[in-house]
Amino acid sequence: MEYERLDFLDAVRDLAAHVGMEIPQGSYSASSAQSNSKPLYELMQQVSSFYRQQLKEHPRGSEAINYLKARSVSGETAAEFGVGYAPPGWDTLQKHFGNDNTQPLATTGMLIKKESGGHYDRFRERIMFPIRDSRGRIIGFGGRVLGDDTPKYLNSPETPLFHKGQALYGLFEARQANRNIQRLLIVEGYMDVVMLAQHNIRYAVATLGTATTIEHLELMFRTTSEVIFCFDGDRAGREAANRALENTLPAMQAGRQARFLFLPDGEDPDSLVQKEGKVALEARIDAAAPLSTYLYEHLARQVDMSSIDGQARLVELARPHLNKLPAGVFKHMMVTRLAEITRMEERSLSRLLGNNKPITASAPPSHNQRPLGNKQDKQPSLVRQAITLLLNTPSLGQLETEPQRFASLNAPGITLLIELLEMLRTSPHLTTGAVLERWREREEGRYLAKLVQQENLVDSDQEEIFSSLLQQLYRRHVIQRKDILCNTQELTQPEKEELQQLYKYLNENPATRGGVK
Repeated sequence: MEYERLDFLDAVRDLAAHVGMEIPQGSYSASSAQSNSKPLYELMQQVSSFYRQQLKEHPRGSEAINYLKARSVSGETAAEFGVGYAPPGWDTLQKHFGNDNTQPLATTGMLIKKESGGHYDRFRERIMFPIRDSRGRIIGFGGRVLGDDTPKYLNSPETPLFHKGQALYGLFEARQANRNIQRLLIVEGYMDVVMLAQHNIRYAVATLGTATTIEHLELMFRTTSEVIFCFDGDRAGREAANRALENTLPAMQAGRQARFLFLPDGEDPDSLVQKEGKVALEARIDAAAPLSTYLYEHLARQVDMSSIDGQARLVELARPHLNKLPAGVFKHMMVTRLAEITRMEERSLSRLLGNNKPITASAPPSHNQRPLGNKQDKQPSLVRQAITLLLNTPSLGQLETEPQRFASLNAPGITLLIELLEMLRTSPHLTTGAVLERWREREEGRYLAKLVQQENLVDSDQEEIFSSLLQQLYRRHVIQRKDILCNTQELTQPEKEELQQLYKYLNENPATRGGVK
């Protein structure tokens, strides 16, 4: 694990492969499909070697080399990141690898199937950046066009090896360069990562044509305790920062830090590090705004903070964001900070935000305090039933499209359920073993492992029962919210309208008996 910078299970699999042992297929093992992927990984490595060879030997390869030189990329840096060149031509890969590899090349996304039959190369006349997983295996490519054609950047599609919502470009290289990564800088493109590395900023990673997902964040937080988002200072950069903020909030547990850095207009990390150098850019990184500062400054710009009405509006704007935070020290401190900004008493603010008790730091669950209900309960809680069903049948996560609607529900384990739903909504392919691996190093992991070892709660109608559980949980949320508003002395007009909608929902959705028996 230490030498190869691998997670535990990846280290076990790597060692087993070296000595020819087979990993037993248990609840923690990968699916059989993954074990059958070894030939695909080997093929992708061969494709990468072919592209690197083409960069040096193809007659048009000099154009790619000249482009890299114009962008100040050194030969050593290009070699470290495995940069190559996809030459022109519609059937270059097929000719080189032969017809026997046509289907595997199509499976890995390197070939596209024609409607009329046959295949053609996905990448042509592009500088190629191989994308590696945590074990250094090539899972996909990003191709940068040399001219003015579109799209400027083209990524591999979703394949059995490559899932862009979970992959981070440069993370493997960062782990190889740093024994203990103190922080990760999230940038936009391949060239940003490459040029920062060339200037000895060896902790930059890039998402691959998608916003930062919960899976990205969990992957990064398994590597380090601090992530820094780097955006352009224009409107598009601010919008991207807001999307990143929304996805980061559910991952903000105690001990984790997230910060936001905005660059001058017209600059990106690639251009700025060449203009200012490492020391100046790292000074900017050091001064990046903490998540709490960015969130409240962003919301405060939308209201008049000099008036009571504006401060009250700030609380309402902050409510849905705070509801996304898992219970714990960080959430407690965020509420405390909001109370300071609005000059409110913290206990009153906590009640207004939908908590029967003030938000306090939660201790890790002990043997006498279980997050998913008490063992001696005759009937498992709704949350526990829902989580158990999800663990045994992860595909049920697709039935819920808005997990955050449960965020303000006061129920043990609800934060864990929401996180599971969010993960399975964006990664529907995950198996039970893969889900458990995501939580293996977290406190909740051992409870999830115990739940999945239980027998399935039901043999049939799982979708119907799971949908019923979600409906019952949301009804409890509505009742809790209604009670809070009814006990509030002076309601604002939006709160009055909300209360009417809550009554309407309860009238249209009477209580039903459901769940797992």
